Amino acid sequence: MRKYLRYLVYLVVIASGSIAFAGAYDDFFSTIRVDDDSKMKSLLARGFDPNTPDPKGLSALYLAIREPAPKVARVLIGWPSTKVEILTDKGESPLMMAALRGELELVKLLIAKGAHVNKTGWTPLHYAATSGHLAVMRLLLDQYAYIDAESPNGTTPLMMAARYGTPEAVKLLLEEGADPQLRNQLGLTAIDFANSSNRKEVAELIAAQVRAGKPKGKW
Repeated sequence: MRKYLRYLVYLVVIASGSIAFAGAYDDFFSTIRVDDDSKMKSLLARGFDPNTPDPKGLSALYLAIREPAPKVARVLIGWPSTKVEILTDKGESPLMMAALRGELELVKLLIAKGAHVNKTGWTPLHYAATSGHLAVMRLLLDQYAYIDAESPNGTTPLMMAARYGTPEAVKLLLEEGADPQLRNQLGLTAIDFANSSNRKEVAELIAAQVRAGKPKGKW
């Protein structure tokens, strides 16, 4: 009888723990949605793992930056056990999302925490150039981001800026030494990317850079 009672107590304890975790799990992700940094600090102080993924496998830090929930993101970045290099199934890092959003402060904090400025495939510089976030682009370049980084299909940050970014982003990359004559796996250059979106001003900016690099009589 005593063994049976102990077994029942054991089951109750296990069930209570599961319910408590489920409640904390829901609280954890709802805290991100409402950007409640105080509640996030409380959950982490009680031992909740900051690297817990959501049902789709996305890290809390990535979600906080994407939401955006900047206050929660700062708490997560500052928490000692938070891993800043957990990638999504598409190879996106929290730093890439911060670069895409133009979150300069978060980009600085992530880099200070050890986030990778350079990586195989799409990079933070690609993402910053796509949205034309000049301050983030400059910071990444100051941190030795590879200016001609190639995506899986050979697309460079300059190509992304040419199609989606701003003329200022294109100009910055050219001034910093981006190669305007590189081609991706489809044989397209940055000028082709600009022309595909009917961005004549951008195409001319890049063409002028190409002409400037050509010996006289060769263009």
